[in-house]
Amino acid sequence: MTDRYLSVGQVAELLGTTARFPRRLIEERRIRYVKVGRHVRIPESAFEEYIQARTVEPIRVRHRTGLRRAA
Repeated sequence: MTDRYLSVGQVAELLGTTARFPRRLIEERRIRYVKVGRHVRIPESAFEEYIQARTVEPIRVRHRTGLRRAA
C-alpha cells in the first residue's frame, strides 16, 4: 500500500479548479475514492488514472507534397 491519499482540496489544487469539481467527480462516481470516517480521500493512482484516461493526444497532420488547385 504505497499509494498516497489526496484530500479534495489537494486534488482541486492539482487540477487548478475549486473543490467543487473533485467533489462532483466523487458524487458522480467518476473517480475512485476512499472514505475514512467522514473524510474522503482520493488515491494518487486514481487521480493519475483519471488524468490519463482523459488526456487527448494531438492529431499529427501529414503534409502532402504538391499544392491543391482550386476547382
